[in-house]
Amino acid sequence: MDITLGQYLILFTLLFTFIIQVVYYLFIYRKVGCIKLSSRKGSTPPVSVIICARDEALNLERNLPQILQQDYPDYEVIVVNDASTDHSEEILKHYSGKFPHLRYTTIRKDEKFTHGKKLAVLVGIKAAKSEYLLFTDADCTPVSKKWIRKMARNFTRKTTFILGYGGIKTKPGLLNNYVRYDTFFIALQYLGFALSGKPYMGVGRNMAYRKTAFFENKGFGQHASLLSGDDDLIVNAMATGKNTHVETDPEARTLTEPPHTWREWFRKKRRHITTGGHYRTGSLLMTGGELISRILFYFSILACILFISTLPFSGRIIAGGALALRWVIMLVVFHRSGKRLQEKQLLLSSLLYDILSPFLYLGIWMSNLFSTKPVIWK
Repeated sequence: MDITLGQYLILFTLLFTFIIQVVYYLFIYRKVGCIKLSSRKGSTPPVSVIICARDEALNLERNLPQILQQDYPDYEVIVVNDASTDHSEEILKHYSGKFPHLRYTTIRKDEKFTHGKKLAVLVGIKAAKSEYLLFTDADCTPVSKKWIRKMARNFTRKTTFILGYGGIKTKPGLLNNYVRYDTFFIALQYLGFALSGKPYMGVGRNMAYRKTAFFENKGFGQHASLLSGDDDLIVNAMATGKNTHVETDPEARTLTEPPHTWREWFRKKRRHITTGGHYRTGSLLMTGGELISRILFYFSILACILFISTLPFSGRIIAGGALALRWVIMLVVFHRSGKRLQEKQLLLSSLLYDILSPFLYLGIWMSNLFSTKPVIWK
């Protein structure tokens, strides 16, 4: 039986999107698990750790000791208490009495003035004594006492940005499993592209850059009024393959408290997605290309099964072969990168999430498109 034009189009779409997906996995995402860990000790320049906190008393009490007791010779910790209404200031006062390298400042709440996280970041950066700034969040904790040492060793004369991994703490439940997958996959993207010489973002849970870079960018530049983007937009604006290092040592990780509800996760993702539209065109093409090709790949798989049933082009054989090969490649990359970033129990569930995630993101994007309510960081 002759193959129709529509069937040829389905086969072409399947082959083309399959190739695109394989390129992403084998030439970009694979690098996260394959890069050789550095054995050099590196330098130990003075470092300012900056944490912005709003109503984070419990997390500050739980996580600050791990940050304040790092194995590093010269560092300060600056906490910006951003209009908190809980007992955060009491916690900070207590710890500053025990640890002289802890400094904190408080932004008082003003009913007439609403601000986002960027103001707190700006206050922290201006208060920093060091040229080298290391960022994390109040709900994050380093997995080892060598966190600062492992991150700061990447600073050289030519280094401006250091991108690390900030994972999610493992807890029982579907929400936690999916959020860990989502965080892990995003890391494969931004770390993989950075290792390929095309950095486009970092996450404020674990990243570092020079203070001078911030002011060369005129603070948050043209996006100062945007409520999101306090971490990734400066990377997107100034990071290059030559001035950016990636640190994937397991001891350089931070872990974050997971969201407790789907609604909480949805709100955070809404905020993060608002930033994506402000990326450089090349960055949008890099990240959007994977998402669009993945959606088209799965639709062409379905179309093959439904509309191509005659030999020698059996739709089930073609679709099954393409799907199986892509999943094998994906699982191998996930397994290797998961070992490096210490992410476990994600392999089998990732097969389902790989299909569902694009539609979840589409729903969040649509929510932002039709919602007039601003997405605040707390």
